[in-house]
Amino acid sequence: MTLPATAQWDAIVVGTGPAGIGGATALAEAGLRVLAVDEAPSPGGQIWRGIETAPPSRAALLGPEYQAGHDPVARLRASPATLSFATALWRAEPDGTVWLRGAQGISRHQGRHLLLATGAMERPAPCPGWDHPGVTTAGGLQILLKREGLLPEGPLVLAGTGPLLYLYAAQCVAAGKHDVTLLDSCAPSAALSALAHLPRALTGHGPRYLAKGLGLLLALRRKGISHHLGVRGLRILSGTETALTVHCRIGGRDRHFPAAHVGLHEGVIPETHLSRALACAHVWSPRAQAFLPQRDPGLRSSLARVFVAGDAGGIGGAQSALFEGQLAACAILHSDGRIPDAEARRRMQALRREIAKHAAPRPFLDRWYRPRAEVLRPPDETLVCRCEEVSAGAIREALRSGAAGPNQIKAFLRSGMGPCQGRTCGPVLHALSAELLGRGPGETPVLTCRDPLRPVSVGEFAALDS
Repeated sequence: MTLPATAQWDAIVVGTGPAGIGGATALAEAGLRVLAVDEAPSPGGQIWRGIETAPPSRAALLGPEYQAGHDPVARLRASPATLSFATALWRAEPDGTVWLRGAQGISRHQGRHLLLATGAMERPAPCPGWDHPGVTTAGGLQILLKREGLLPEGPLVLAGTGPLLYLYAAQCVAAGKHDVTLLDSCAPSAALSALAHLPRALTGHGPRYLAKGLGLLLALRRKGISHHLGVRGLRILSGTETALTVHCRIGGRDRHFPAAHVGLHEGVIPETHLSRALACAHVWSPRAQAFLPQRDPGLRSSLARVFVAGDAGGIGGAQSALFEGQLAACAILHSDGRIPDAEARRRMQALRREIAKHAAPRPFLDRWYRPRAEVLRPPDETLVCRCEEVSAGAIREALRSGAAGPNQIKAFLRSGMGPCQGRTCGPVLHALSAELLGRGPGETPVLTCRDPLRPVSVGEFAALDS
């Protein structure tokens, strides 16, 4: 749709994945004037990407959790919320002002409340050769399957760890692709340490999620998919007969796997670029191995106008995110006096109970699939900042020469100044800084996020009236 150059809203929702859908729908149905924006061309986020246009055969292939997005997306479409897709947010201010860039250029909007539902991103997994053509993330490959029904041709190697790696492998097999090799980098000791969290994982909806994971493993085994555990020292080299060759060590032996495509994955972390640009307070989570925005029981951040829901505040999955969006909406409606105290407490307690049921297996899964320390501390020759072509060795040398952390490394080497604005190299800069400066992750600074958060042309700035 065409947005006005400037407008006032009761609430602006950033992102239309499950959390944004839950929040925007609840707020709009309660009578608030709501604007929901997303860079994607349609609602659904990563988990329900393309849900409105996917043919039934593809939706069935992607599974019931994907198909569960039909009703929430349809309800959002039917709500009074104003929806603006293919729209990038490139600046946000603590007073609720956001600057957007769409097909009509730049527009400025003011919201009494901001609900950040920016979702998750794949944890960067740099290794030697990850910048070769044909190497991408497993999530990126899955997006091609969801949006276009495309599978990579030729031998596919999926390397790293995390539930998504197994889900995508099973989806490939279900689609008829069997030349898949799984290289799991999870430490063998992780399974033992995860057992302490198993009792909690068997509560709520945990058994259903664990049964799904077990079903994926059994399906891959039945199809004879090559599966290796305890993989270390991953390197990707240009191949001869195939485009790539994946080198690694398994059980003390050097192994080599030919591949036409490689999908890397080391779990997902919250996408906090926007919340950090707003200067919301964040805390280091040892369980998630990532920084999470501070949130109160109503999901309000450290800024009075800003709420954070869904995976942007901590990885919980699609259903948990949908309920978190509704929880944040309930808190906003209560703060606006739209819901009396007793009713707000009742609704919010019910939503928290549902969120807890879906979150039950998370500690178990987070511990089982915790990435090895070497993942974010790659060898010196590894290209860490792909935008500016900065190696891990150059970053280590800058730290040894007196750089105080990621922001000074950015000034020295330009790492984090490229189009991705540090999304890809930022976690690695942080990990290397913590290692060489001898600090804990929570005491080590992170890259400062500055606008524009997305590219904006000089011409578009020049076209502004003021």
